[in-house]
Amino acid sequence: MRFQDLGELPGTVLLFGGPYSNLQATEALLAQANGLGLAWDHLICTGDIVAYCAQPAQTVALLRDSGASVVAGNCEIQLGAHALDCGCGFDAGTACDLLSVKWYAHANARVDDEARRWMAHLPQILVFTQAGKRVAVIHGGVTDVARFIWETSPEVVFEEEIAALRAVVGAVDVVVAGHSGICFSRQIGGVHWVNAGVIGMPPHDGKQATRYALMTEGTVSFCDLAYDVAAAVSDMQQAGLTQGYHLALRDGYWPSEDVLPEALRVPLADRRSAAQEGFPEVLASG
Repeated sequence: MRFQDLGELPGTVLLFGGPYSNLQATEALLAQANGLGLAWDHLICTGDIVAYCAQPAQTVALLRDSGASVVAGNCEIQLGAHALDCGCGFDAGTACDLLSVKWYAHANARVDDEARRWMAHLPQILVFTQAGKRVAVIHGGVTDVARFIWETSPEVVFEEEIAALRAVVGAVDVVVAGHSGICFSRQIGGVHWVNAGVIGMPPHDGKQATRYALMTEGTVSFCDLAYDVAAAVSDMQQAGLTQGYHLALRDGYWPSEDVLPEALRVPLADRRSAAQEGFPEVLASG
């Protein structure tokens, strides 16, 4: 398993995941970093640059040019290997699995060979030190890059991943992950587990803002990211990506809850706006 040590990163580090081919959100994130006066080496992405939205090639190019450090997500691994599916770990036949076919085909047709070679050589773990704490950044899990880990996951799940991580990189005080799309913070024994959230899709909360995290002198805070949602939705419509994720950008609810644990699901009544727009199938799993 490839890992890279970034050394000491004092001050503030901006941690984010899942740009998801959302060019407008990625531009807004980089503008936030610039406004905070952060150097490129203080930006770290937990992977899945490419996914649901309309601008995969442009989003990859923008992040590569920014100089941000990137962990390989399952989408990078799959595209780098010229695989025919996203490797997200969705159960076969579920709404998430079926919806992934079109957005992955869209991305697969637009990411060029140079970008794929770059993806294929990304590290699977990044390590840095801040305020005396050793921080490891991963995508989903170490045992499975596409493992969905939630705030409500059993403690044994975190313990398994921390043990697997230590076997590769040694002792860690903080783990920063992504993949699942909803930010959270949880203490597991002596290790602080943080999911930095994603910037390309809202966290299924009925709001348009997405999320990222800041780590300042070892302390983590979560921040909202506002961006040009209308432009991102328009891009998806023009690309024919109208299976429900375009509505999620606008209405703040995912088109399927298949992957979510029961405690994180939203009552159907709160997701009516999607059905009212003529996409009742996106609520089928509710």
